[in-house]
Amino acid sequence: MGTSRVAVVGGGLAGLAAALELKEAGLAVELFERARLLGGRATSFTVGGVEVDNGQHVFLGCCTEFVDFARCLGLADRLHLQDRFDVRVFAKGRPPSRLRAAKLPAPWHLAAGFLGYRELGWLDRLRVASTLLRTARRGQEDAPLGDWLRRERQSEAALVAFWVPFFVPALNAPLDEVSVAEASFVITTAFMAGADAARFGFLTVPLVRLAEAAAARLDEIHTRQAVTGLELSSSGDVTGLWTADRRFWAFDGVLLAVPPDRLTRLLGTPAQYGLRHLQGFTSRPIVDVHLWHDGPRLGFDFAALLDSPVQWVFEKAPGYLCCSLSNASRLVGEPEGELVQLGWAEVSARLPTLATAQLQRGAATQNPEATYAAAPGVPRPGPETSAPNLTIAGSWTDTGWPDTMESAVRSGRAAARRLTAGLMEVAHVA
Repeated sequence: MGTSRVAVVGGGLAGLAAALELKEAGLAVELFERARLLGGRATSFTVGGVEVDNGQHVFLGCCTEFVDFARCLGLADRLHLQDRFDVRVFAKGRPPSRLRAAKLPAPWHLAAGFLGYRELGWLDRLRVASTLLRTARRGQEDAPLGDWLRRERQSEAALVAFWVPFFVPALNAPLDEVSVAEASFVITTAFMAGADAARFGFLTVPLVRLAEAAAARLDEIHTRQAVTGLELSSSGDVTGLWTADRRFWAFDGVLLAVPPDRLTRLLGTPAQYGLRHLQGFTSRPIVDVHLWHDGPRLGFDFAALLDSPVQWVFEKAPGYLCCSLSNASRLVGEPEGELVQLGWAEVSARLPTLATAQLQRGAATQNPEATYAAAPGVPRPGPETSAPNLTIAGSWTDTGWPDTMESAVRSGRAAARRLTAGLMEVAHVA
């Protein structure tokens, strides 16, 4: 097994996590990425000589696999994690509010936190807290979350002040397009699992440092090298892959860590590999706006904006903000200048610190394929295929998690373990 050569196709977090797992299993690992940068949807680029992320990515305290992945790469000291769930909330024309967990066991830590949340009246605070508990118990319900919340008599104020800012970014979709089951997972995993689970965290260095650290441990990295197809033996095993330059690369095993539409193109006939329903996945966009200003520091790392296309704003450095706009279908394709002006108008209207600040420059990133979601009734595939030496990974696969960095790492590691076992099966048969 120590001499087996495997290829990982896709240099996003799923592919990197898989490649690292395979390398630790004693295999020779080569990574293929069609872009010039590694990291996929979690990478970095340069604006005016400043290295910035292509979007603000956060993790929660419950994202144990992502945290472990970063620590394995030697970046433990670059992870910032709150000591408890604590979010500042800004509404236009009103003083800021704060939703902060109390130092109590779950779920009382958050229930007590609602007592001081001024964006909700007393009746709404009670109704939101009780609805959270009831939603958590409906883990198999496919009904739209929006319908469920209206049946639960959630007011417009409750939707604007809690459900939209916390659940639309978490699932990257409007409340009427996500299921009660998806919301139930978020609630039980982040809010109910433990008092530390919902803490916000982020990397304090550019995201590309993850990719660089992982790539340094692999045998070969092939960037700007698009894989176009696979080669099969008469027995149905994968013997290697083809690249866009019409070159054949022989490998003992292959792991495909790519989105569902690209996976379909690579395989040609996914059903031949035991994969079906790949056409039942749709992409959901996210837009991020980067703003540089001459105002003072905000005094906090991040905040939620209410009733705004900008759900979250992060202070990445003095004078530099990153605005996250989830559920951004109507904004994708808009000119960069208009997105920058929209972001600045929203944050400067809500954050008192920026009332007299001037925008100096800005940039916007648009990711039409930021996350993927399965249509109702469409199952998310696991890592296995009908070929024992071919597996798949991706944050969109069946990890039990929504399409997140945590899901990406979990999928990559699971696919790597399955591929390692499959290679042993092939070796045994041979």
